[in-house]
Amino acid sequence: MAAYGLQTHIWNNNGKSVLLLLGFPVLLILLTYALFLLFAGLSGASVGPDPTVGYFIWAAEALAQAWPFAIAGAILWFGVAYAFYQGIIDAATGAHKVERTQEPKLYNLLENLCVSRGLTMPALRIMETDGLNAFATGLHEGQYSITVTRGLMNALSDEELEAVLGHELTHIRNRDVRLLVIAVVFVGIFSFVGEMAFRSMRFGSYSGGSGSSRRSSRDSGGGAIIAVLVALAIIAIAYALAVVIRFSLSRRREYLADAGAVELTKNPDAMISALQKISGNAVVNAPSEVREMFIENPHSDFASLFATHPPIAKRIEALAKYAGGQVAAPVASARPSLKRGPWG
Repeated sequence: MAAYGLQTHIWNNNGKSVLLLLGFPVLLILLTYALFLLFAGLSGASVGPDPTVGYFIWAAEALAQAWPFAIAGAILWFGVAYAFYQGIIDAATGAHKVERTQEPKLYNLLENLCVSRGLTMPALRIMETDGLNAFATGLHEGQYSITVTRGLMNALSDEELEAVLGHELTHIRNRDVRLLVIAVVFVGIFSFVGEMAFRSMRFGSYSGGSGSSRRSSRDSGGGAIIAVLVALAIIAIAYALAVVIRFSLSRRREYLADAGAVELTKNPDAMISALQKISGNAVVNAPSEVREMFIENPHSDFASLFATHPPIAKRIEALAKYAGGQVAAPVASARPSLKRGPWG
């Protein structure tokens, strides 16, 4: 079975991409309201006879005037990300594009895989680091790219390197890379806005003016505190939702990509041995959002609870059990069968 051809998985990725794009403006408006409410509570900006309700009314009125600018800012953010995301990732990772004349072996391995399945050749990039890792990026045909580290090229045999390239090609075929890029952009703006919010609120707390400061002082035991606490709760929830979306990206995608590499290369042993060499040697200096695209992300917050990748041992076990691969060290009972596994 062509593991990377599971149409349900592709539909699922497409659906999640659409939901992220549709949900983003809603969360952004919610976050904008929270920022106004936080400012109102800290500066004493309130309307109406009831100071507690007045903070919420003031924030709502401010949102009614500001929401078009918030949406315009979001559109601009996505526009910049769409046009320059690859350059931003390259700058963050130090990757550089290579052609056949510069890296003929790597280029030929990838080209042969693409020709064998009628796939469009993605661009090739290299990170000059000793860590063993690789990742794919891109939003649509003509933008796809595969990046490997110099350490991976030096440590892996041709067969193992071919398996890793097949893994990344499967991510492209499954639309995993598009979903990941959108998720990175989605969470990135909330990180940016959240940080700017707390900085501006610290500044705003010292520049509210004498009248507003007196009002804030009168309400410090009640309405202002409630407004600030509610605002902080909304900001925390909005950011948590964005992070949960990032962490909830299916770990199953890695099992599918491993299986896709086997389908492309017909060599499960090469994928297993590549993962064994990568295990424990995958640390690369890159932003956490980018590391989630890697073939292995060893830095998982709160251990396995929020891990974005399944453990390599589990991936090797699945390849041995369901794809007939041979494991040098005992991982589990390895039966050379093609029964239904984690990828389908």
